[in-house]
Amino acid sequence: MSQILQARDRLEQVSNNLAPSESSASPDHAPYPYPVPNPTAPFWRTELHELDSHRSTAELPAETDVLIIGAGFSGAAMAYHLLDENPSPPSICILEAREACSGATGRNGGHLKPDVYFQVPKYTALFGAEAANEVAAFESSQVYAVKELVEKEQIDCEFTLTRAVDVCLDADHAAKCKAEFMELRRRNVPSVRDVFFAEGKTAEDISGVKGAKAAFTFTAGHVWPYKLVLHLLQLAVSRGVNLQTHTPVLSVSPAQDDDGYWVASTPRGSIRARKIVYATNAYTASLAPQYREKIVPVKGICSRIAVPPNTNRPPPLLPNTYSLRYAPGIYDYQITRNDGSIVIGGAKPYFWDEPRNWYGVTDDATLIAPAVKHFDGYMQRSFRGWEDSGAKLDRVWTGIMGYTSDLMPHIGGVPNKPNQFIMGGFNGHGMPLICLTAKGLAKMVRDGAAFEDTGIPRVFKTTQARLDSDVNFILESKPQ
Repeated sequence: MSQILQARDRLEQVSNNLAPSESSASPDHAPYPYPVPNPTAPFWRTELHELDSHRSTAELPAETDVLIIGAGFSGAAMAYHLLDENPSPPSICILEAREACSGATGRNGGHLKPDVYFQVPKYTALFGAEAANEVAAFESSQVYAVKELVEKEQIDCEFTLTRAVDVCLDADHAAKCKAEFMELRRRNVPSVRDVFFAEGKTAEDISGVKGAKAAFTFTAGHVWPYKLVLHLLQLAVSRGVNLQTHTPVLSVSPAQDDDGYWVASTPRGSIRARKIVYATNAYTASLAPQYREKIVPVKGICSRIAVPPNTNRPPPLLPNTYSLRYAPGIYDYQITRNDGSIVIGGAKPYFWDEPRNWYGVTDDATLIAPAVKHFDGYMQRSFRGWEDSGAKLDRVWTGIMGYTSDLMPHIGGVPNKPNQFIMGGFNGHGMPLICLTAKGLAKMVRDGAAFEDTGIPRVFKTTQARLDSDVNFILESKPQ
């Protein structure tokens, strides 16, 4: 335990020296990000697993075949797929700066919601129809991939297969979304086959959302993300993976040593690795500075709404998940949990117009104060029949996502760094992407497969051209 406390102290020192405060973050100069100590407590971390602060060995192993940096969904899924049905698995070590699953995965909404129509027109304009359809098809397959994983490994994570309901509340935005959707349907884009569209009174009746102008429904799911990740980590540890929490990686050697190893330095010593996987998402640039300005830390806020028992007049059942779209770029996501409570994230109108509140910010130890009030009375304002529900705000927390300057994740071999790999920059959309992305990247790490043989969309491939590009679509998403 003393070693863990010492590592926490060292992490705090590193964070204070190298990670900026909210006020010092600049839209023009994203920082080298490190996780901060003592983050806000998300609902998902209220039932901690025995591996939460686990160390498989008292000391770091001297060397390993594969070093995975990060113990969130990406790192856990990578370890799982490297081991799955592999009779001769490599030695694997996972290093995590804080507790297991204490980053973005443990702070999101637990929403497995693929984007099968909404961004397809934008991606078509940027990357071409073929590439855009490839991304949509990849996303649409993820919900069932997670379902099969949960069933195969009997993971108790409250996985629920349901429908997502995207609701447009602004008439002009609804008309735009409808026109784009109808064009996709006219072109027979495969991913929209699962999408049902309604408008006007029918949209309000289907969704139960007051003032709904349009509604789109399609297959989605939700999980308790912490329980999913910790189960995968438990499987990995049981199969010989060395998990080391409270062990921040401070640097990676600029070149391989004479034996072909990369050297990762931590406050507890160094470890040599044949291969390194950066599963660090928002914090990638701290170790791989070529991703500075390409994967940017973005702060978000999430909440849990408690619904007290009301036997006399219970509110209407909301079995679906939701996105409430108020205007372009302004939306909330919402998940009705199996216990009846509601998880809601977003609240962009209260802070998104000031990038210093969120762009380049790594501080998940504080709330976004102006946004907290958004969640008070949320269900009563938004849903028919919930006016007398007694639903009230139970918990609010923040998290740090990794947004990419060109909207696509960075996946694959790190350019000009042999045997270094990256899986990050999911733009707050990692839950419906990571499972099959990790499976594909594992083929590269374990078998030496080419990126083109992984099944991962071509536009996800990390390349030198992407690192050299000066585009930044993140700030363009700022509501006007």
